[in-house]
Amino acid sequence: MKKFFLVLFTFLGLHSFSQTYNLSDFEPKEMHNSIRLSYVLIHQPVNQVSYGLDPTMGFVGFNYNIPINDWLYTGAGFHGAITGDQGGLFTLGVNLGVNLPIYKNLYFDANVHFGGGGGYRSLVNGGGIIIPNIGLQFKKKGYSFGVQYTYVNFFTGIQKNDNVSVFVEIPTLLRTSSYADAQKTFIVNNKSKDKFWKKPAVKSVQQITFDYFFPFGNSRTDASTTPSYKQIEHTLSVLGFEYQRYLNKNTFIYAHVDAMYSGLTAGFMDVFFGAGKNFIETKHVNFFGKFGIGAAGGRIFPEGGLAIYPSAGFDVKLTKQFGLSTHAGYHKSVGGIASFEAITAGFSLKYYGLSGGTSHPFTDEKVTKIKTQGIQISAQNQTYFDVAKFGIPASDLQLIALKVNYDLNKRFYIAGEASFAYEGKSGGYAHGIFGLGIKSNKFANDKLSLFAEAAAGVAGGGRVDSGEGILVRPTVGINYHVNDDFSFNIAGGQMWSPYGNVNSSNINIGLSYGLSILNAKK
Repeated sequence: MKKFFLVLFTFLGLHSFSQTYNLSDFEPKEMHNSIRLSYVLIHQPVNQVSYGLDPTMGFVGFNYNIPINDWLYTGAGFHGAITGDQGGLFTLGVNLGVNLPIYKNLYFDANVHFGGGGGYRSLVNGGGIIIPNIGLQFKKKGYSFGVQYTYVNFFTGIQKNDNVSVFVEIPTLLRTSSYADAQKTFIVNNKSKDKFWKKPAVKSVQQITFDYFFPFGNSRTDASTTPSYKQIEHTLSVLGFEYQRYLNKNTFIYAHVDAMYSGLTAGFMDVFFGAGKNFIETKHVNFFGKFGIGAAGGRIFPEGGLAIYPSAGFDVKLTKQFGLSTHAGYHKSVGGIASFEAITAGFSLKYYGLSGGTSHPFTDEKVTKIKTQGIQISAQNQTYFDVAKFGIPASDLQLIALKVNYDLNKRFYIAGEASFAYEGKSGGYAHGIFGLGIKSNKFANDKLSLFAEAAAGVAGGGRVDSGEGILVRPTVGINYHVNDDFSFNIAGGQMWSPYGNVNSSNINIGLSYGLSILNAKK
């Protein structure tokens, strides 16, 4: 076994070897993106259903927007319920919008969001959603707020309503280069006069979390169990991902998402945003605390969705880039008749990064090298054929997916994906998967390349018969490269649930954008 790992790491190391270049050998670029947080109050179709339904739902959005030019932008984002009784309603989609100046700091802004998701399947049916917005935006030093007319339309179902919405927008800067520069090493010359290289790097942490929830109090299931709304008295297992960005040496903000894979019928997920602080930090050990607020629900008693999640723990740094963390917390739904609450405990695998600059942001320590890391971001339409369900007939599903490929070297990559149903009578179904991929060299005049992936993760919702949620999906496919950064891809594969009855063929069609992250190395 030791010989196997030695050969494997040697093989990966040989493939990741890269020639050394000077910073002047490539052109970096700055992407002036933004994060938009929105809120709208939606009236519910209480007269069109035979069961009790709160008359309104608070609906929040988190969208990451990327400018295409001075007036056109695109992006992607989540929406979720935080008030009413639609806790667990989440959507995922893509945006396209225009932003035009009117007078001084006042702008006209209009956009449309298309995606999939849902909560009550009887309200959203297939789960497809379109959200057009039109209104005014006031900008000041990159920050802004706005008021818009918004129409939330689950066009496959009966859940739809218009109202006035509000939003705030926060600028964010991403320093990158072309995907053609990926997996290269550039020597930092501190004599460079380029203003781009005078800026400090950004410190961030990415982690995969494995948590266990221990419910107590009045935590109850939804109506899918027998008997309905029964007390939850057993451990729930959760898989998650978290991104942290440091504001100063000890303080960070973060985004966190979880999906449950054991303990309940598949369908529970949560999304949190918050801030944290490192209270004690040594060379190898770090003690931290953090507090998140967000939305949660699915397969628990119907609630508004608003939730809080304070936690604390410590990290052990194994290397400069990797570490292990253990933590405990308190997951609490805010409001509701049978508010879900649980003590949580778990561990995570952490990756520490510096990117986009030639000095440490908080110590001013200079770096010696920039190593470019290739990343591809894809939007896909996924078709799954004859998907098994419980209580309703099997059918084909259409999903919208956002996918990120993180290159380990020029041959292998790690893939992460989130997909939500928008057609197929399973609104509310979603899955999140991670996997390992391998890709070929380009051929046919550098226009084509092949790839294969093996992935697994968590799935649930929409009466899809995935058991408690474990999902496996291998795929093979082909890329058509438009240029160094853009490519179209098509793939086919098989999706099955080891503890459910799903066993479906699938086809994925997508558009990918590649870029290189500028990792700073001391």
